[in-house]
Amino acid sequence: MAYVIGAVCTLITIPLIIAFCRKFGFFDQPNQRKLHHAAIPRLGGVAFLPSLAISFMSTLLAYASSTGNLDSFHISAAVMALGAAIIYFVGLLDDLLDLPATTKFIIMFVASAFMPSCNLVIGNLHGLFGIYELPMWLGYGLTVLVIMTIVNALNLIDGIDGLSSGISIIALSVFTYYFIDLRNIVFAVASVGLLGAVSVFFFFNVFGKVGRLKIFMGDAGSLILGYVLAYLSIKYMLVSENDIYTDANPLLIPISLFLVPVFDLVRVALTRLAVGEPMFKADKRHIHHVLMSAGLNMHQALGVILALVLCFLLLNIWLELAMVPITVIFFLDVALFIIFFVVVYSIVHHRESMAELMAE
Repeated sequence: MAYVIGAVCTLITIPLIIAFCRKFGFFDQPNQRKLHHAAIPRLGGVAFLPSLAISFMSTLLAYASSTGNLDSFHISAAVMALGAAIIYFVGLLDDLLDLPATTKFIIMFVASAFMPSCNLVIGNLHGLFGIYELPMWLGYGLTVLVIMTIVNALNLIDGIDGLSSGISIIALSVFTYYFIDLRNIVFAVASVGLLGAVSVFFFFNVFGKVGRLKIFMGDAGSLILGYVLAYLSIKYMLVSENDIYTDANPLLIPISLFLVPVFDLVRVALTRLAVGEPMFKADKRHIHHVLMSAGLNMHQALGVILALVLCFLLLNIWLELAMVPITVIFFLDVALFIIFFVVVYSIVHHRESMAELMAE
């Protein structure tokens, strides 16, 4: 029910948003850095938060009326809703007015700080790097850092059709499964409701025709996706570590789901610093740019990246079942990520060398 309501709300809303963008001229204009060659409406992500809210509340009300039973809401849910609203409106203002990066960063920091303020804190690393319990002050800082990292990773990787939404579809599907497995109906409904909304957007974004129903997500969408997924990640960790029926490491699923966008964010930021450029300067160094330089088209690059996310997820789950320590899994992921880029960059350099030879 939550999936259908979220999907239908977005299906109704997206054509209205496209009409609004055309009437008032809110388009993502092509330039040297961007991969599209026509002006595209850019406010598709505006549909996410209303669709999530409608599907979430409608489904829970129907569930409560039919069963007379519903998990109680905690203060963390209310604080998350407030933080999500702030992130949502910041993204919307950025889409409309192009806010300064410093302003966005400060507001994102404030919204991220809401979660640990209501004891939604990463207080245990469960053996990662040999670390278990964390001091409260360190847990607070780590929680804010994790939230901002996931939000920015999904925002900055959103450079080709379907990439940020595709990664989100995988993550929301996994969280839906695990929250059901953990018997947590509230967060399963939240996950699958947003999944319905993002799935419909993915169709418009990837398969919509330019000039008709094609639309981009915009910052409002990518920021709210990152914030909700960060919240679900931390909530999953806290619920999982208190569940007596599971022995799985609570860090495994969140690390596996966001490894590719976060590692790519770190790789690009370090590369920019190494060459003396600002860390968050826009360029063509992200994973999708590199894959397209290696000869793939946009849809092929999308398929490779989503397959990479799934491969890391399935590999890590298998390694966990084989009783491999979480630290070993993490460093193996790092090694495989580096090997992947070594191979891709070798293909890029080979193509460039062949092009130079042909030019001569």
